[in-house]
Amino acid sequence: MKSNIVFNKDFEAATVFVMATYKSTPALVWDYFTKQELLDQWWAPNPWRCETSNLDFRECGQWNYAMVGPDNERHRAGVIYEEINAPRSISWTDFFADENGNPTLEIPSVNWLIGFTGIEEGTKLTINIHFNSENDMKMILDMGFEEGFKMGLNQLAELINEKDRP
Repeated sequence: MKSNIVFNKDFEAATVFVMATYKSTPALVWDYFTKQELLDQWWAPNPWRCETSNLDFRECGQWNYAMVGPDNERHRAGVIYEEINAPRSISWTDFFADENGNPTLEIPSVNWLIGFTGIEEGTKLTINIHFNSENDMKMILDMGFEEGFKMGLNQLAELINEKDRP
């Protein structure tokens, strides 16, 4: 089952706004963003998979992972958690990384603010992504970010729907 995903791009402000609704509690959707075993199930778009090497979910903590392709191609990345307001919001900076989990300078880092709001239908997930510049935003979008992230959010919807089945 696909989620209704809003994906708005504002090149002047160098921001992307994403919104999706999930038929589940904010606490469960929160878990899919904060627990390694759940993140690894949906964060990479099929046929890729996510492999977490380290997840230290706390302010100033770090999540290091690789997106692994069908031919075992690896793109390493990471997140530094900035502010955590459980179970309402998370802000982080994400980055591409070298083999040791250190940020690379070739691809710019990006700031995210993720919100989890309980609504009648379940949970409204809102994500504000702030780029350093319009050029940085175009670079990330040209890498297939929109299509890949939408695919991941739809995979999340499938997992949540499976969890709610008897």
